[in-house]
Formats: sequence, C-alpha cells, structure tokens
Amino acid sequence: MIRVVFFGTPAISLKSLEYLYNSSNIDIIGVVTQPDKPAGRGHKITMSVVKKFALEHDLPVFQPKSIRKEPDVIEALKALKPDFFVTFAFGQILSQEVLDIPKYETINLHASLLPKYRGANPIQRAIINGDKETGICTMITELGLDCGDICLKEVIPIDDDMNCEDLFNTISELSPQLLEKTLIGLVDGSVKPVPQCEDGVCMANKLSKEETQIDWAKPAVEIHNLVRGIYKFPSAHFVYNDKLIKVMQSKVVSGKGLPGEFVEISKNGIKVACGKDCLLVMKIKPEGKGEMSARDWYNGLKK
Repeated sequence: MIRVVFFGTPAISLKSLEYLYNSSNIDIIGVVTQPDKPAGRGHKITMSVVKKFALEHDLPVFQPKSIRKEPDVIEALKALKPDFFVTFAFGQILSQEVLDIPKYETINLHASLLPKYRGANPIQRAIINGDKETGICTMITELGLDCGDICLKEVIPIDDDMNCEDLFNTISELSPQLLEKTLIGLVDGSVKPVPQCEDGVCMANKLSKEETQIDWAKPAVEIHNLVRGIYKFPSAHFVYNDKLIKVMQSKVVSGKGLPGEFVEISKNGIKVACGKDCLLVMKIKPEGKGEMSARDWYNGLKK
C-alpha cells in the first residue's frame, strides 16, 4: 500500500480523495485542508468538503493557516512517514521543508496542459480565451509556480457551450484515476517524469474586476467566452439603469447594430449588438434577484 497524505480544500478535489481512499493500492493516512471559514449569507463558520469526508472516515485532519510557519504540523506530518503528498487545489504554497517530507515526492494535480496556464485560474482562462481543448496533468511539485516535471497528462475537449462549471465537473471526474496511475507508476518505475518545455509558457492570472464587466464593443464570441468562463462566480455582467445584470447563459448569433443596443427581443432572449455579430442573452441574474430568463427580465422593465 502506498501511504499518502492528501492536501485539498474545494469540491473539485473531493472525488480524488474519495477514489484514493477506496483504492486497494493507496492508504490515505491523513488530510490537510484550509481552516474553517465563514460561508453563505449568514457567514456561518463552515468546514471544507474535504475535511467533512476526512472526519466521517476517521482520518487525521490538519488545518494550518500557513503550513510553512507551523512547525507542529510539519512534525506531525513527518511522524506519519508518508510515501507521497498529493495536492489538489489545496490553496497554500508549500515550503521546501514540507516538500522534503515524503519518501518519494509531492504530486500536484493541475487543471491545464502545462506549461500552458500556470497559476490560479487555468480552468477559467482556457474558456475565456476560446481554447478548444485543455486537460489535466500530474506534476512533481517544486518551489516555483507550477514548473515541476510532468508525470502524466490527459486532454479534455472544450465545446462551444461548455462553461467553467461543466469543465470543473469533468476535471473532478477524470482526476482520480490519473492520480492513482501516477502514484503507482512512480513507485514501480513505469512513470518517468519529464521536464516541462519552456515554449508556450503562459500564466492563468486571477481575474480583475474590470475583466468581468462586458465590453459590447468586443466581438460577440469573446463576450460569450467570458460568460462561459466565469459562469456563476464572479459572472460576466453589464449595467442597466444603474443596476448590475449578470449574464448566465448566452449564444453567438448573426446581426448588426450599435454595440450594446438591444436589437431584438424574442422568446429566446435579448439580442444585443456587439463589435462583431450579436450576443443572444438567454438567462440573467439581476442585482438583488434570482436567475431568470432575459425575456422575463425585459418584460418586467416595462411594468
């Protein structure tokens, strides 16, 4: 059995923890996750889904505020004598002291085809940029940002209507098997890590507030990609009558008009002119209200 400490926090990493826990080849001996945080409208202190799973299965749980600065946690992890650390959307940077703890390596699951989209938002950036494919890869964690040797990769196609939530779910489903295959392969020698090529390196930087506001002078396809790429959170938006309107679903259609002009209202939605072509806005979320069809929102403006 391969002894593994799993580092993760959000829902995208949960299926990997579940899969590895149930694997006959892997022994999950501990879990490291972010501290409990306020969540929801009531700001109730809430544990991560990863912690919840760990507690339900009597796994040791560590919740450092900054693992690099907490020697007690580091010593406790050393005492577990892990073969590997596995990190998947953990949310903290590891020090060299932490990376040196496992017998073999610290393995990270990254949601892109490295060296493309190193950094915090690879899923969103791939869709925003209109990429037709992305992927997942396992890599040896080093101190630099997502620059370690690649173990295994898997390509994931992106169709024209896939949004970031769809891609999150696909990555969540495909990652567990790739992680298990990587761990087994590194132990038996069938997986040989390969240095990343420096050609094609690009960063997946965090989104700025300015990027989330729709610029109707841009081509409709670029706006559609933005809507898909930041679906639900933080969501692409425009301002109408001094109210922020989030666009939840859209489609590129033909047509002309002044950028931002409502060209046509139909049962399918609101056709808005862009710098090139038009965007059919189908579902929206007005400020202070729930999600609704764009047509219902427009009809409500006239009452």
